[in-house]
Amino acid sequence: MTEPMVISLGGSTFVKEQIDTKFLREFKRIVLGQAKRRKVFIYVGGGATARKYQEALLKLGADQDAADWIGIHVTRLNARLMKTAFGKIVEEKIIEDPTRKVSSRKPIVFAAGWKPGWSTDYDAVLLAENVGAKFVVNLTNVDYVYDRDPNKFKDAKAFRTLTWQQYKQIIGGKWTPGLHTPFDPVAAREAAKAKIRVAIINGSKLKEFESFLKGRPFKGTLIRSSPIV
Repeated sequence: MTEPMVISLGGSTFVKEQIDTKFLREFKRIVLGQAKRRKVFIYVGGGATARKYQEALLKLGADQDAADWIGIHVTRLNARLMKTAFGKIVEEKIIEDPTRKVSSRKPIVFAAGWKPGWSTDYDAVLLAENVGAKFVVNLTNVDYVYDRDPNKFKDAKAFRTLTWQQYKQIIGGKWTPGLHTPFDPVAAREAAKAKIRVAIINGSKLKEFESFLKGRPFKGTLIRSSPIV
């Protein structure tokens, strides 16, 4: 089998006004195909649902630690949904600590939030280091990394490839729970240190995800330690 793969799956890719069952079926089909040749780890995020809960708690006077924990619980609920949708082929236990040795023989393993103040992007990078994966696929809600918010600026520049240093210059270096960036700055620093590549792909366009997995041109941004020459 080839090296394991880690997917950082944004919660908003499948939890919208309703659960996107069409997405779940297509995502499952693609992942099952990959699981025939490699072990697949899927770190599930909280997305907009987590941010809504966090914002509500803070308005009600809760502290940041409480807001962090509600976000973690949302990621675990989302991961439970995904795991159940996949059926018996996946590991029954959902990973919460990405640094612990993984002993499961199942081809697909789900993971969810761990510690307050840690994003699932960062957890996914730690898990990649733990299991020997050399890249993380980040399925999010944008087509590319842009130099500024494409929803606010029509002339925002999209990047197909970036180094980690270039990415840091675009997004800055600070992360707070609920921060909405393609890949959080703390996770970016860890990935750069470990020389892990990250592909940023719009989760609503799973054909692009599939193209990436097949080594074909894809719509998205590839971030790596050194420029592509």
